[in-house]
Amino acid sequence: MAAQSQYEQLARQLSAIGAVKRGLARVLPNDCPPGSIAVLNLLDLHGEMRMSRMAELLAVDMSVTSRHVAHVADRGWLDRSPDPSDRRSRILRLTPEGKLLLTELSERYVRALGHYMENWSDEEVDQLISLLGRLREDFGDCRSIPSRLTDEPVPAPSDPPTARTSLQGMSDTP
Repeated sequence: MAAQSQYEQLARQLSAIGAVKRGLARVLPNDCPPGSIAVLNLLDLHGEMRMSRMAELLAVDMSVTSRHVAHVADRGWLDRSPDPSDRRSRILRLTPEGKLLLTELSERYVRALGHYMENWSDEEVDQLISLLGRLREDFGDCRSIPSRLTDEPVPAPSDPPTARTSLQGMSDTP
């Protein structure tokens, strides 16, 4: 198991990932925020689905999912049609325009990553891919925090900084 100081450094590095995400978001068209891209990517990867499944895959609340889906649908990138088995539900489908947009955005992302990581070796890129994938797997469904993490007492202000207190300003709004 890693030392406390390693986790503190990791917390600082993860908070800095927001800058990377914002840099990559700059290659997106103004009318296509990262949440929209996530919706389109999930439909491309998993095929048509109900809104509830989309919320589950995005690991966000249904109201946030509805907002992202409405934005994408308003631009013609996905279709919302009644579910034949339950007329109250909607089936989400990627449109040809949405698929075309995804192809264009994928090319933009790849070019941006290639630009910023041009000095990285193939092995380093493979290692990053592997480690980020493992980190995401270990977090699993991050919508709920295990009680063993939330029941810890909050350190007093005079306590030395820990990974918990170094997370200030870590929120990264899309």
